[in-house]
Amino acid sequence: MKLYYSPGACSLSPHIALQEAGLAFTPVLVSTKSHKLQDGSDFYEINPLGYVPVLELDDGSRLREGPAIVQYIADQAPHKNLAPANGTLGRYRLQEWLNFISTELHKGFSPLFNPATPDAYKTIARDKLLQRMQWMDSQLEGKEWLLGEHFSVADGYLFTVCNWGRLVAVDLSGLQHLQAYLARVGARPGVQAALKAEGLLK
Repeated sequence: MKLYYSPGACSLSPHIALQEAGLAFTPVLVSTKSHKLQDGSDFYEINPLGYVPVLELDDGSRLREGPAIVQYIADQAPHKNLAPANGTLGRYRLQEWLNFISTELHKGFSPLFNPATPDAYKTIARDKLLQRMQWMDSQLEGKEWLLGEHFSVADGYLFTVCNWGRLVAVDLSGLQHLQAYLARVGARPGVQAALKAEGLLK
């Protein structure tokens, strides 16, 4: 398998999932500015939408969209408990979290990374994100992981997105349950391996 990624982008989530699953893969660096690979080839030929992540399977087929990719990865290593079994309520809970993180948090950060976004709108976007993060903080009270006793691919995704806060002045420091949770996720060997591989951890 190949994972097309850009350091610290949302592709960190499947990178964490692959490390946690213990699956063999080749990371392929993509420039989000030039949309080129390191060999100079055009990333648009891999993904016409131009963004990461993309997971290329051994048969050459490709999966786009992080929530789909991480569930595929989890299903390749069911003994790692990165996702509840298909058809169970637990699996739908996982999908519930993946959808929330994707639509309410991930996309909420997008205008803050866009230099063309007016400052007035950035203020609105930050306020909305902080409200969602405060709700997340309340959901983590008394819980080790989002789904309970097992670390899941949703935890890797939430960790990835929350790390963007410091880059765009979304202050999460006052959210004690979220901060403790992020420290737990960040201490996992699989997460540390992904961060180091992307040059995000010395």
